Amino acid sequence: MMRQTSQGQPGRNGDKIVVLDRFRSGRSLSPLRQAEAYWLALCGAGGVPRRSQVDPRALDNILTYSFILERVARRAARFRLAGDHLTDLAGMELRGTLFTALFTEGARAQAGAILQRVFAAPAVAELRLNAPAGAGSPEIEGRMLLLPLATEHGEIARALGVLVADGIPRTPPIRFDIANRLLRPVTSGATPGAPLPLPAPCPVEEFAEVRSEIGGRPPHLRLVT
Repeated sequence: MMRQTSQGQPGRNGDKIVVLDRFRSGRSLSPLRQAEAYWLALCGAGGVPRRSQVDPRALDNILTYSFILERVARRAARFRLAGDHLTDLAGMELRGTLFTALFTEGARAQAGAILQRVFAAPAVAELRLNAPAGAGSPEIEGRMLLLPLATEHGEIARALGVLVADGIPRTPPIRFDIANRLLRPVTSGATPGAPLPLPAPCPVEEFAEVRSEIGGRPPHLRLVT
């Protein structure tokens, strides 16, 4: 599991890594932790679990925050499944849409670099996100977890993801910047929480002050046919 810390700690490329178990509002990050625990159980003795092993019934209480990605290029993936929480943030159906649709234009290259590491290393990625405040729009904080999955042919070309946003709801679409990220390799000898460097560092920013949770409809996933 990701380690809890309240202090910025230097990564291998000099940028700071900040990992917290809660939002600043006090809201729990349990959907991320539940997904990671389930994924680790599927890993068994080692390696990356297959997409076919993922049973939505085991994630029933966090389906609204969950999604499945399909790799389509070196630094690109599209949504195959997306829960209602993501649809509400994006203001549109995400199935078939590129993963970078969730990010601001300035953050999309970094999001692509992170995807590359998730699939190629492979690695688990945890991102701290923020949607900057605008005219009459409050800042929103988000956390995302990306967990690599293999196809039936053994190719690392899928990912199980969870995104939880916390803050005062505002008119979609909401696009996120990447405030910080932590990557750790999926290898039997890896130390949990050990970061991997990225081609370009992300700036470290403080968590946004938030005061209420985003509600949602009963959870379900939408399948791309």
